[in-house]
Amino acid sequence: METSREGMRTLWISLAVLGITTVVQAMIVALSGSVALLGDTIHNAADALTAVPLAIAFLLGRRAANRRYTYGYGRAEDLAGVLIVATIAASAVLAAYAAVDRLLNPRDITHLWSVSGAALAGFTGNEWVARYRIRTGRRIGSAALVADGLHARTDGFTSLAVLLGAGGTALGWRAADPVVGLLITVAILMVLKDAAREVCRRLMDSVDPDLVATAHAALRGVDGVLGTGAVRMRWIGHVLRAEAEIVVDARLTVVEAHRIAVAAEHALMHAVPRLTAATVHTDHTPVEGDPHAALDHHASHPARTARLAVSGH
Repeated sequence: METSREGMRTLWISLAVLGITTVVQAMIVALSGSVALLGDTIHNAADALTAVPLAIAFLLGRRAANRRYTYGYGRAEDLAGVLIVATIAASAVLAAYAAVDRLLNPRDITHLWSVSGAALAGFTGNEWVARYRIRTGRRIGSAALVADGLHARTDGFTSLAVLLGAGGTALGWRAADPVVGLLITVAILMVLKDAAREVCRRLMDSVDPDLVATAHAALRGVDGVLGTGAVRMRWIGHVLRAEAEIVVDARLTVVEAHRIAVAAEHALMHAVPRLTAATVHTDHTPVEGDPHAALDHHASHPARTARLAVSGH
């Protein structure tokens, strides 16, 4: 709950800062007719609006799990990431259209000093928002917020590119403004690629392999754990859930084995950042007969095959 509140606070503050930046730039666009600045303004406006789906996702993530959504509503954050990617793509299309139209239909640009000032304002606002979003996103474990912060940082550098267009125009190169507008479109597309990769990885349950290694080490350090089997993790919003297999002595009672499983879960929650819960399955040292034999006819199932390969059964 606290991480959701922190994420919401970051979103609203960054929305206000980018909103002010966008309004200032839009006023200069109306005065100057700069298409490069227009492209940057459109992108900044889109970046500001990405706070809305993320805010909705954070609000949904606070809802308790139920019989239909047994893991809760944290995945709404991943859906918000998809909307962010779509928004970035739309801003790229709009910026490209404006730049091509200006190449085909040239128009003089005025108020070059104002255009330069608006570009600097765009860089300052985006860089501040980028640092704020990235810092908060890493602290609370939100990949969508970190990706949005990186997006804002790139927006800041595209704002500086507008200065090149203003400089070229001042030197008499009339096509400088739309050419820079096209360069900004290319920069937006590069951001789109990175953001789409981040979101797709999260949708595919990608985690840092170092976290899995940390989990194995933590489990092996628990008294009574003789070995580890498969360890799986997935992000649900900005928290982690895990499933782990441990090997214990076959002579233990159910109560003793359960006590070790609880200790293993506790160790995982301390060792792995943002891990909020883990399901620990206890296997035992070899005895006569294989207790998993009843599952052999399910071995063709991909998940079962992977578990057998990792755990050594």
